[in-house]
Amino acid sequence: MSVSDAGEFGLIARVVSRLGSPAPPAGPGDDAAVVPTPSGSVIVTTDLLVEGRHFRFDWSSPYDIGRKAAAQSLADVAAMGAIPTALLLGLACPPSTPIEVVDGIADGLRDECALVGAVVVGGDMVSASEVCLAVTALGDLAGRAPLTRAGARPGESIVLAGTVGRSAAGLDLLLSGVRDGPLVDAHRRPSPPYRAGPALARAGASALMDVSDGLLADLGHLATASGVVCEVDADALRALVPGVAVRHLLTGGEDHGLVGTMPAGADLPESVAVIGRVLAAAPPERRGGVRVVGEGVPPDPGGGVPRGWEHFRA
Repeated sequence: MSVSDAGEFGLIARVVSRLGSPAPPAGPGDDAAVVPTPSGSVIVTTDLLVEGRHFRFDWSSPYDIGRKAAAQSLADVAAMGAIPTALLLGLACPPSTPIEVVDGIADGLRDECALVGAVVVGGDMVSASEVCLAVTALGDLAGRAPLTRAGARPGESIVLAGTVGRSAAGLDLLLSGVRDGPLVDAHRRPSPPYRAGPALARAGASALMDVSDGLLADLGHLATASGVVCEVDADALRALVPGVAVRHLLTGGEDHGLVGTMPAGADLPESVAVIGRVLAAAPPERRGGVRVVGEGVPPDPGGGVPRGWEHFRA
């Protein structure tokens, strides 16, 4: 049986049956989902995954791809200090796609959402030349102000929840022909620290963001938005994520750890570690910057955003 055998509405019904619908008024069946929120504020983010660019079926199972697709959007919600509540899926695929592929993706989405108590409330499906997933995630701030990239202040600590570098190391192994091992698993199915986002918000974090494109690149965005200079301690990273090359720790993306800033000496939530400090306010012409210190790592005093992953870059 293929996707074309099921047809559009049969396929939608099949996926909905695997996801489990929330109670009305939320959920599939209308033109839009109704998602009640206790605070009245909704956090919304969206991500796109394209076959051959973000995943490969010879590397990852459909289930892994569904888990990864949900994880990267749910992590963005957590990075705002919010609790993920709902997810929508836009799915494009060739008519010849085996129905088991869609089943596996749906199961992966469902199980990743279950980790945070979120549900899939709707979406859309179209025919295409390759598999593509567009995921939209929503979250609730529980009455708190959102954590943005613009709140870091001189003298604060730079903190990391979760991990960095492992997915990039796993990708290198996959490219070299290795198909098994913990680093490969980290690339196939990231494990974002979802609970750390709201926990950091409650603990007084001043800025926070998801590490999706590499620690230095993403911390560079935070530094620019906050108008500060950030210093990362490579030795602290090595101790936190042993056995991973420094280049992966600093520039590898897709682990979806959370990096942010907190007042120096503040009590850290569980599984959150200090990896650097905010040095000073940056002059206007520099627009923020990141430098790295540590054994065997030369400082990078230059301004701007250090490079990690960037779409459309030559």
